[in-house]
Amino acid sequence: MEGESIYEVDSEDGVGADIISTVEFNHTGELLATGDKGGRVVIFQREPESKNEPHNQGEYNVYSTFQSHEPEFDYLKSLEIEEKINKIKWLPQQNAAHSLLSTNDKTIKLWKITERDKRPEGYNLKDEEGKLKDLSTVTSLQVPKLKPMDLMVEVTPRRIFANGHTYHVNSISVNSDCETYMSADDLRINLWHLAITDRSFNIVDIKPANMEDLTEVITASEFHPHHCNLFVYSSSKGSLRLCDMRASALCDKHSKLFEEPEDPSNRSFFSEIISSVSDVKFSHSGRYMLTRDYLTVKVWDLNMETKPIETYQVHDYLRSKLCSLYENDCIFDKFECAWNGSDSVIMTGAYNNFFRMFDRNTKRDVTLEASRESSKPRAILKPRRVCVGGKRRKDDISVDSLDFTKKILHTAWHPTENIIAIAATNNLYIFQDKVNSEMH
Repeated sequence: MEGESIYEVDSEDGVGADIISTVEFNHTGELLATGDKGGRVVIFQREPESKNEPHNQGEYNVYSTFQSHEPEFDYLKSLEIEEKINKIKWLPQQNAAHSLLSTNDKTIKLWKITERDKRPEGYNLKDEEGKLKDLSTVTSLQVPKLKPMDLMVEVTPRRIFANGHTYHVNSISVNSDCETYMSADDLRINLWHLAITDRSFNIVDIKPANMEDLTEVITASEFHPHHCNLFVYSSSKGSLRLCDMRASALCDKHSKLFEEPEDPSNRSFFSEIISSVSDVKFSHSGRYMLTRDYLTVKVWDLNMETKPIETYQVHDYLRSKLCSLYENDCIFDKFECAWNGSDSVIMTGAYNNFFRMFDRNTKRDVTLEASRESSKPRAILKPRRVCVGGKRRKDDISVDSLDFTKKILHTAWHPTENIIAIAATNNLYIFQDKVNSEMH
């Protein structure tokens, strides 16, 4: 496998507000949005192909930056509400403007992104500075004309969907009907209409009458890519529930439950923590689901509930280190996963700025590193290996020298091409495979 880094952005303030918390390509892959802990959204645009500079084809440059969320304070509960962007979802483009949803723990916002490269000149009642003219001086009427100007990207808030969640919003998903979307927190999932901000329908509620009886929480949810009535949500117990909104208004009774029985011989104190599903993604075809838990990624067939059809070990060498990972809270890290455009390769992150790719056809896998060395233009990504025990090859890295502060939680894959976006703390890396049409 070969990859070429084509872009890397770094914020000077260092770690903190600049830590990237979500990455999302739009439906064409022309735009890429990132959200950070400081409540900012940065949109990158892909440069068009140039005959003079073929090397720059595919390069992403900053298109627009705006403040999406501000820190708030809930006076009723005496709680600070972070401005951190939890998720960004693009809406399918329906006109010249682009639209996206962004959410922090409580409030979802709909933003419209438009371009302006002309401005009207020749007003009858205003002068060039925009001040009203003395009407007695207006002796003739003129027709305003549109004159070219430097391109301006304007971002405007169109809707604010607030007060829908008691608990922290962990995921949002736009429906294939392009009219509704859902938002999920630990215990509830709400269905919203994009045009209505003051009410939503509660479609899943797993809150028990007595909170002491609570045994699991919702960790992620997503609409089916083609059937607007189907959605899936994952739980901290490692199960997936497929729900059909045609069955009833409240989808507390799932249509299908996907769960893998645990091997009793592998049972340990950490079993439940590491089986919690941190991300679920439908394949582009809609036939499969991809899930990520702490140590593995799994591919599920919608027609088989009893077990996944594929299981890939992401970093099995950490199984012996779960005790120390529990002590430093790393065991609660929530890694995301992604499909490539043809559903043949899957990607997910790991520690030490490593990310993993698994080819479903050849069953080959590779570990790659997002680093400054590999981000130089036209640099080839070299596979990395982690070794356990005494014998080491030249470029191997020992499991004991992994840096657990460098973690790749958020990744995204271009919808049709072999371009991937990797968020490594406050750096965004974009790699492109120019050699192969598929990532293998």
